[in-house]
Amino acid sequence: MAPSTPVRHAWRVLTGLLAITGVLFGINALGVYTFQASSWTPDLALDLQGGTQIILSAQTVDGSDPDAEQLEQAVAIIRQRVDASGVGEADVATEGGRNIVVQIPGQADEATRQRIQSSAQLQLRPVLFAGSPATSFVGEDGNSTPYPTPDPSLPATPTASPTNASDPAYITPALQAQFLAYDCANPPTDPAQAPADQPMITCGVDDGQKYILGPVELDGTDITDATNGQEQNTGRWAVNLAFNDQGTQTFGEISQRLYGAQPPLNQFAFVLDGSVLSAPSMNGIILDGRPSITGNFTQESSKALADQLKYGALPLSFEVVSSDTVSATLGSQQLQVGFLAGLIGLGLVAVYSLVVYRALGTVIIASLGVMAVLTYVTLCILAWRMGFRLSLAGVAGLIVTIGFTADSFIVYFERIRDELRDGKSITAAVEDGWARAKRTIYISKSINILAAVVLYILADATVKGFAFTLGLTTAIDILIFILFTHPVMQLLARTRFFGSGHPLSGMDPEALGAVYRGRAQFRAPAAAVSGRANRSRGEAQRRQTIAERKRAELAAAQGSSRPTKEGDD
Repeated sequence: MAPSTPVRHAWRVLTGLLAITGVLFGINALGVYTFQASSWTPDLALDLQGGTQIILSAQTVDGSDPDAEQLEQAVAIIRQRVDASGVGEADVATEGGRNIVVQIPGQADEATRQRIQSSAQLQLRPVLFAGSPATSFVGEDGNSTPYPTPDPSLPATPTASPTNASDPAYITPALQAQFLAYDCANPPTDPAQAPADQPMITCGVDDGQKYILGPVELDGTDITDATNGQEQNTGRWAVNLAFNDQGTQTFGEISQRLYGAQPPLNQFAFVLDGSVLSAPSMNGIILDGRPSITGNFTQESSKALADQLKYGALPLSFEVVSSDTVSATLGSQQLQVGFLAGLIGLGLVAVYSLVVYRALGTVIIASLGVMAVLTYVTLCILAWRMGFRLSLAGVAGLIVTIGFTADSFIVYFERIRDELRDGKSITAAVEDGWARAKRTIYISKSINILAAVVLYILADATVKGFAFTLGLTTAIDILIFILFTHPVMQLLARTRFFGSGHPLSGMDPEALGAVYRGRAQFRAPAAAVSGRANRSRGEAQRRQTIAERKRAELAAAQGSSRPTKEGDD
């Protein structure tokens, strides 16, 4: 096989860039037309698009303002829930002494609202009794009354002290009467406020079945992880839990007590905010602390629940004060100003490139155009896959990158010009200039990416958009430099216009001062030297290093002192 020439290499690299571009557009097209989850325009953040604002008010027993530490903890948990839903650039902050304001770009779906509004207070209680929603009571007159008023004189204290949380002794005549009178649609009290050390009456979330549950034996603080997945045998969606060491031990003791008991004493209930999510029977002794919750889950509902449980229960209960659609805080006018600033920046770079580098400046303009296309489609894909939203800070990061990108081209082109001043051919200057420039550019871009990563990790949420776009576009800049700018220069160097050093090409050796054959070896001056040649030789001499000048002086001295031999010209 013949060795790869620069021209063949350039065409292969450009073909690879075209393939990468096609793959990116294909991925986004798949999201737009197949999954209908992507778009051909990047998603905008709250400051540019507007969105949904939900105000939560903390509820305390005595009505006083909550503790500031609890409020900040609630903010952190809610922010994690919002991030888990795939919403980017959301804003969660406290307001006053008891409110939390959640602002989400765009329209929040019902699942996201539930993540935010639910306190996700998970409790594990044993089942003492279960009945259908239509459990009724037959009075002395023979009429059926589904929800009779309990007799307040009925005994409410167990006749014998319960030995464990599953002991039926908890079911007193008063509790049984309350169970018969309990209306799931209109409960007399909020079941989420039931004491943890006492039995409670509540209903199932899906089927409305009524339960008498024992005291709490585990809660959400014992959960270390929660994921959703499908059961291998049934294919049903389930929420898989993982307990901490204390939770694992306690749950193991519960499973040993319930396994083999008569229904419904062999059941345990996962209670979320006072309602039973699932009350499965204990089908085995589970000592590894990894049970699962099953029920009428879908993929979406199981993931929503897993996210809520994974990020823990809120330290306070909250009431939704308002849920409204808000307009953009900065508006479309600021977005237009940002794009105008970007266009002005591009225009100035284009003018500078054409003035300084003449036709060579078109390579800079074309490279910026290719970079803009790749950045645009990448932002669309990231909005689909990661929930990224472009904020005004992100737009600023894109504008700043224009200057950073132009720096790469200037370093490369100046390296090429230095090689031309050394007397090399244009094709050799392009290759040697690339070898020298890429090291400088790699180091510079690595520092930019490192700064962007540090800024993204340590900065406030309002600055993260700037850091993200800065790092993303810097990485794309390196890709364009390798896959487009250098291959194009390899091809242009072999064209007649650029290869011959046309004065308008920006690579005219004579205009750049290449008036010597090699380092420190100048051509003998002609009898009549034009002003342009004088300027070129002066330019070359000014760019010499001290060592080069000494070598040139030494070579000139040796040449003048060399004896003339017979036959010498």
